[in-house]
Amino acid sequence: MSVTSDFIDLSDHDNFVDAVPHEAFARLRHEDPVHWNPEPAGRGFWAVTRYEDIRSVHRTPEVFSSEIGGTSLEDLEPEHIEARKSMIDMDPPRHDELRALVNRRFTPRAVGVWEEQVRNVVRQVLDTALPKGEFDFVHEVASEIPMQVFAEILGVPQEERREIIEIGDRLLGNADPEYAHDGDDDAHRHLPFSSPAALDMFAFGRRIAEERRHSSREDIMSDLVRAGLTQREMDVYFVLLATAGNETTRHTISHGLIALCEHPQERRRLRENYAELGRTAAEEMLRWATPVHHFRRTAAVDTVLGGREIHAGDKVTTWFVSGNRDESVFAEPMRFDVGRTPNPHMTFGPGGIHHCLGAHLAKMEVRLTFEDLLSRGVELELAGPPERLRSNFFNGIKRVPVRVR
Repeated sequence: MSVTSDFIDLSDHDNFVDAVPHEAFARLRHEDPVHWNPEPAGRGFWAVTRYEDIRSVHRTPEVFSSEIGGTSLEDLEPEHIEARKSMIDMDPPRHDELRALVNRRFTPRAVGVWEEQVRNVVRQVLDTALPKGEFDFVHEVASEIPMQVFAEILGVPQEERREIIEIGDRLLGNADPEYAHDGDDDAHRHLPFSSPAALDMFAFGRRIAEERRHSSREDIMSDLVRAGLTQREMDVYFVLLATAGNETTRHTISHGLIALCEHPQERRRLRENYAELGRTAAEEMLRWATPVHHFRRTAAVDTVLGGREIHAGDKVTTWFVSGNRDESVFAEPMRFDVGRTPNPHMTFGPGGIHHCLGAHLAKMEVRLTFEDLLSRGVELELAGPPERLRSNFFNGIKRVPVRVR
């Protein structure tokens, strides 16, 4: 069995600060694709890095459970798992019941209704940002577009959307010193749903829910109130939707801009033929960004994966960021190609019951953002190095300084 020092400690957030360790993942795919990663303060976990093995894990929930142990890398006590359990931390049938509450909002047809409104949001955001000449692309554009759109769908007042973003950064980015809570130790950071940021998000959601009990509307919060969820279910459902509706799309748009700046030939190619390449470019940005590095499952039974004997109770992590660069699936995976086709990336998950609800909406937002940006007679260039989030979970970008020329 290989040990951490032979490869890389994937539990160490510091290994993801400067860049995604793609070379280490490539070596794992070739030499030890189902790799045992010890943890300094845990019992260790399996790291699954090849595309087909990741698909196998996510498509067999009866073998690799989301509910046993939850989906985060940390080892939690049963009461803590229960307290933070959201839809993504459940197996059928309860997972399917909770997903069905909002599924109709995210079908391709339902999302298509929003296209003109998304175009309007993109146009207004860029009209505000570009005249500034120099600005932080994440703050002014990448976080604004998905949050403005999702605030409408979720039922959050537009004037309060930045509060959701700020709380979400503190909640999900608390492995980064910039967002860590005062006095947090490692154990506290491993329990983000008991953190002050989680309590702030719960309070925010409860206030919106109380308003909907008195005045129902055509939004997701009204759907959840009518469903009669328990308070705990409502709390974690709101956190999941409020953060997922912003974080992943925001990071994809940020990575997409960086990729276009670093690959000017692809940027010219895309600008000259956006009608043909807009959709494939959006898919490539999603593959390139892979905003969520990994998810965790727990083996429900003894099994074998990639020639490794996995025992019931073992933690198993699936590294989408590695699967999306698997040479056996993607030709020249380290090349950014706006016309890449086919592009069966697993940014939204590799299928199965937990495939991302908001996939169609995210694709639309990415596509329309760059359609508008590249149609204008301006260029954005990097005005400094992007600042990455210290996290082995989110492939996050905190800031992207840009200037207009």
